[in-house]
Amino acid sequence: MPEPRYRVAIVGAGPSGLFAAQFLTAHDDVEVDIFDRLPTPYGLLRYGVAPDHTSIKAVANALARVFDNPAVRFLGMVSLGRDVTRDQLLAGYDAVIYAVGASEDLRLRVPGEDAMGSRSAREFVAWYSGHPDAEPQSLDGVTHAAAIGVGNVAVDVARILAKEPLALDVTDMPEDVLAELRRARLTDVWVVGRRGPQHASFTTTELRELCRTPGVAVSVNPEAFDDVDDDALDRRTRANVAVLREASATEVADPRVRLHFVFWRRPIELRGDPVRELALERTALDADGRVVGTGETEAIDVELVLRAIGYRAVRLPGVPFDETLGVIPSERGRVLADGTVAPREYVVGWIKRGPIGVIGTNKSDARETVDQVLTDLAELGPRPDRVDLLGTLAARGRAPSTFDDWRRIEAAEANRGASHQRERMKIEAWHELLDLVQAGRPGGPIPPS
Repeated sequence: MPEPRYRVAIVGAGPSGLFAAQFLTAHDDVEVDIFDRLPTPYGLLRYGVAPDHTSIKAVANALARVFDNPAVRFLGMVSLGRDVTRDQLLAGYDAVIYAVGASEDLRLRVPGEDAMGSRSAREFVAWYSGHPDAEPQSLDGVTHAAAIGVGNVAVDVARILAKEPLALDVTDMPEDVLAELRRARLTDVWVVGRRGPQHASFTTTELRELCRTPGVAVSVNPEAFDDVDDDALDRRTRANVAVLREASATEVADPRVRLHFVFWRRPIELRGDPVRELALERTALDADGRVVGTGETEAIDVELVLRAIGYRAVRLPGVPFDETLGVIPSERGRVLADGTVAPREYVVGWIKRGPIGVIGTNKSDARETVDQVLTDLAELGPRPDRVDLLGTLAARGRAPSTFDDWRRIEAAEANRGASHQRERMKIEAWHELLDLVQAGRPGGPIPPS
């Protein structure tokens, strides 16, 4: 293989970053270093896709082939701002691509939101997915729970709460997560949306799986379908409405859990601390198509409220950021600084376009950005004075984890799973991950941020 002429850094080892690496290394004159603050690649494929969705997680197996290419290196446990700066990355590479996703969630901004029992669905997902930064989630005393939002995150958390815990024993969930779910005594789960079912962003497969969960009886507030014009709906939305109608008309004898879809409602207050009641206001569309309150209110008894109304990206140290939109400003993937293209800087994924789309959306998004990278590299040429960034890190006692370290973690998870008659079981504790990284080197790994 010809000696690579160009070296590109990708910050973030999730799907968007890996798709970008895949497109870049289709060219023999490009090599890629993929940085991540965790010692584990794959981002939301590992820590965001529900553990019982093994078919979607199979995408990780395809993306793992990116690392089979000797022109690609995984450099884990390196955090932008803590271990390297934007300027150091730009000095060490011919191009830098930011692919860090969106790591914060939007808030309801209603009274009582900070009470005990009011939580982020993102944090809940991180917990059951075995993220090392996740806070333990107690379900003690929770019999009634509500997910606020009508996207796939709300569907996922509702399904995990409503599903028979024994059915999750085949997943890679950590054992302490499974133990907590086994102890839980959920009887009712609500999914609340401020618009109608025709406006929900569920994917039909996810919605159908939730509605057909064994032992779960589904109801939908009757007026939810009043203004639905089936002939005006696209294929996905029409299918979603059909799933909801069918599920709500299906009788389930002696249900273990009752699942309530409540449309045209918005939270206005969480009452009690810990939360004991969720107050909702009926909504409608005004003449301009905006959601407005009608003044008609009701309340449901809940001990757990999970907000799943969207994610937001976080500013990277030193990198341009639009606080209003929550993205790195860009033009077809080229980073903009004060409206001007920043040379050799690019962006992909949610931090480029906002937290919309599914995993596959990142592929076309990454292709667009990589096309700009390759065009610019051909014009600019390689940096004549590239700095050895790994040498700089080594001089400071920093040793990134490698893909071999990840393979060691992966093998340990398979061994842990085998002891429980499962394919694998997540290692969620930082100290265990660090010990596995340490086992592959004479020095010490970087401590987590």
